Amino acid sequence: MSDRSMRGTRLGAQSLENDTGIQPAARHLVTYHCPNDHTFVVPLSVEAEIPAVWECRCGAEALREDAERPPRKPTRPPRTHWDMLMERRTTAELEELLAERLELLRSGRLTNQRRRSA
Repeated sequence: MSDRSMRGTRLGAQSLENDTGIQPAARHLVTYHCPNDHTFVVPLSVEAEIPAVWECRCGAEALREDAERPPRKPTRPPRTHWDMLMERRTTAELEELLAERLELLRSGRLTNQRRRSA
């Protein structure tokens, strides 16, 4: 029975096409220099816009050898929890909430959740 079994290839595992007649896209090599003394070459398409800055393997920003560093875009500082809270409440409202919670704690109507579960 084994000599009559069908043989085939795995689906999607291999391409049955060969590389004859295929022309790779035109490209050129761009050299970047990292501030940590790393130099590397990136192959890019001739049609692609070449960036002045590329991330190095060490995480630093490497500069293209024939380019100037582009100006940094102004960024907003990150919003903290306090900033977001102050967008929703005024200082007077927060002081009122604090006074209410302190009164509940002092009266014994509000207990510590950790103490109760332990």
